[in-house]
Amino acid sequence: MPLSWLKRKLQSVELYTVDVVLGRRADTGAVIFGTFLTGASWLFSIGVQLRLWLYRKRILRDHPLGCLVVVVGNLTVGGTGKTPVVEKFARALRDRGRKVAILSRGYKSKAPPFWKKAWYGITHTDEPPPRVVSDGQEVFLDSEQAGDEPFMLARNLPGVVVLVDKNRVKAGAYAIKKYGCDTLVLDDGFQYLPLKGRLNLLLVDKTNPFGNGHLLPRGILREPVKHLKRANYIFLTKSNGRRDAELEALIARYKPDADIIECAHKPQYLQRMDAKAGAAAGRENLEWLRGRRIFAFSGIATPESFEKFLRDLGALLVGRERFLDHYRYTPEDLQDLYDAPERERAECLVTTEKDSVRISDPGGCPLPIYYLRLEIEIIRGAADFDEAVGRICFPQNALAGSSGPGVIGGSP
Repeated sequence: MPLSWLKRKLQSVELYTVDVVLGRRADTGAVIFGTFLTGASWLFSIGVQLRLWLYRKRILRDHPLGCLVVVVGNLTVGGTGKTPVVEKFARALRDRGRKVAILSRGYKSKAPPFWKKAWYGITHTDEPPPRVVSDGQEVFLDSEQAGDEPFMLARNLPGVVVLVDKNRVKAGAYAIKKYGCDTLVLDDGFQYLPLKGRLNLLLVDKTNPFGNGHLLPRGILREPVKHLKRANYIFLTKSNGRRDAELEALIARYKPDADIIECAHKPQYLQRMDAKAGAAAGRENLEWLRGRRIFAFSGIATPESFEKFLRDLGALLVGRERFLDHYRYTPEDLQDLYDAPERERAECLVTTEKDSVRISDPGGCPLPIYYLRLEIEIIRGAADFDEAVGRICFPQNALAGSSGPGVIGGSP
């Protein structure tokens, strides 16, 4: 049985599960499968709330590191637009004189080989250090070794340290000792309780705030909606500019003092991925898309929003291909992608920036490949963002800002 065939079958099962969870399927099999997932979701909920209770009662303890810790996360899995928010927030802190380190678990990254870890254990008495994606001056790892988001953050944030380790207490201590960092930003850290945040920034996707209301695996929630109350700041992403009174009332029920800040992901330009094209030479403005025949592909949590961006910009989507979030493209996948657009008479291929870091050979495609660069624009609450960053940057105000309402967000 070829491995490629097995891989495609497993991907089909995963995609089917995602469709059931998101309510895209209503056949008999989906109903039966959904019932099974509901039972598993109930057990998951018990485990989540027990863990939080143990930390709240100090039976399990967090580990203070003696510096400011800012948590950026969400209640749901995937697709809230978290990475651009982390990027802008870290940039704002860096520009105001803070020595910032971003700590990530490196989701879907390739772990060091077993022999390397075993040899370290034999020759050292301490734990192995975290993987250094960037020391603020140089990027040392690629997206496969670091994970997609840490690599993108390291590439886009000179002057900011980026570390990857499942143990973020260890990674934070390393950032302080090795690089003199005074501010730690936990990427996707809302559920990481061993390192307590002084400031907790919670992102909520306005287009799909809490899914069907169920916890994993029946829904997309990592913990109950009532845990909004654990956030210091609430940030609504993917806004269309219109107020959502129902959503804001739900937030107010659990977090009455929350300032709500809204932002939108705004397309900026197209960047050609061909290695021979430099950053300036390979850039096209958004008007270039209008009327062009485009083949779109992506491996992200919400491909619909990416495809809508292209349609709204006037592109004609003559074909599309969707993969699982963080999908690692094989040479066979790329060859299939490179062949399909010609059959559809497409003029080029367009993907996301996150997908672009997982494509090893864009030059092998007979058609140009571009990625769409998105940035965050604060629609409501820009003053609160500046005020919150200011409180963080001045030590005398950091403690005062730890419990006050406000929201932080943005992209470059």
